[in-house]
Amino acid sequence: MSTIIITVDLGHFKAYRVTRPPVGSAKIELVESYDSIEGLGKLSEKLSDSAGRFTGGGGEGEVAKGYGEPHNLELETRKKLVKTIAADINALIKKEACENWHLAAAGEINKDIIKKLEPEVKARLDKNIPANLTKIHKAEILSRFG
Repeated sequence: MSTIIITVDLGHFKAYRVTRPPVGSAKIELVESYDSIEGLGKLSEKLSDSAGRFTGGGGEGEVAKGYGEPHNLELETRKKLVKTIAADINALIKKEACENWHLAAAGEINKDIIKKLEPEVKARLDKNIPANLTKIHKAEILSRFG
């Protein structure tokens, strides 16, 4: 029987299938991987329009322009990405029909992802590590989940 290991942060999603033959060591293979452009980089790098920027300190003869301010844009983007990640996990775990699976999600989003998982998918979650393991080699990922 195989196990799925998923490593995620807001910018990266990687899913591995781990098979353990009766004789020999476990085999790990990448089954799904994508990068989210929305989750990568700083918000200021994504917004190129200067319309919402303040042109002065509000002193005499200066006008503060506050139109178009992205007050909650970063929070809304984070919520959208977490929802997408949870939906992708739900679909993958159902498709793979594995008995159990493991998750390593960046600490700041780990609990939010777990909350958004469907009950039957959440019930099969065997190990959960609140850490970002998206950039480590797949052999090391296997050792983290033992």
